[in-house]
Amino acid sequence: MTDNDSENKELQQPNTILSYAKDLPNLCSLSGLACTIVAIYCSITGLYAVAMIGMIWAVAFDWADGLIARRMKGRTGNGSVFGGQLDVLIDIVSYGVTPAILLMSYGNFELIYLPGAFLMVAASALRLSYFSTFGLADGKSYTGLALDNNSIILVAIFLLEGAISQSAFSVVLYVSSIGLAALNVSQIKTPKLSGNPINVFILAAYTLIITALYSWKLL
Repeated sequence: MTDNDSENKELQQPNTILSYAKDLPNLCSLSGLACTIVAIYCSITGLYAVAMIGMIWAVAFDWADGLIARRMKGRTGNGSVFGGQLDVLIDIVSYGVTPAILLMSYGNFELIYLPGAFLMVAASALRLSYFSTFGLADGKSYTGLALDNNSIILVAIFLLEGAISQSAFSVVLYVSSIGLAALNVSQIKTPKLSGNPINVFILAAYTLIITALYSWKLL
């Protein structure tokens, strides 16, 4: 029996659904999803500072699950495939749905913000489908802006909120959201940042700084 036959046989004999929830990388993914749910709730209720904290911590957990998965030994083929699928599904919620809800909420759910929200979610779905089908360009670069950058950039842009009028910031947020959606589905090549330990430390520092800044806003 070949290695491929063994792997296919393994993939045909799945464990229970909940058995994959205790896999450490999947626990990180689900922790990121929890942060995303907090961000969605706080966006809807107008607690934007807490929403920004939730959004950046969702990115941190997303990067952590990949880093842990790559360093784990003895992880089964089922575990890897399941983790990859779970990661993709959570990504569209974290980086597509959440920014879309943020945009609509800040615009008081007026109809004019609905097209922008749709474009963000649609671009995320297209971007993830493309990546799931074709993978990395030349094995090292993404085609289009990776979706995690949506949250990384938006939490920085949102620091302007309060520094300018609400109407002016609504325009900034709308234009930024459309711009990110366009970059997500563009043909630009961007490096895979999450696989580099140095970038992981940079993100960790950025996460702590963003958390501190928005926590200060809550005081």
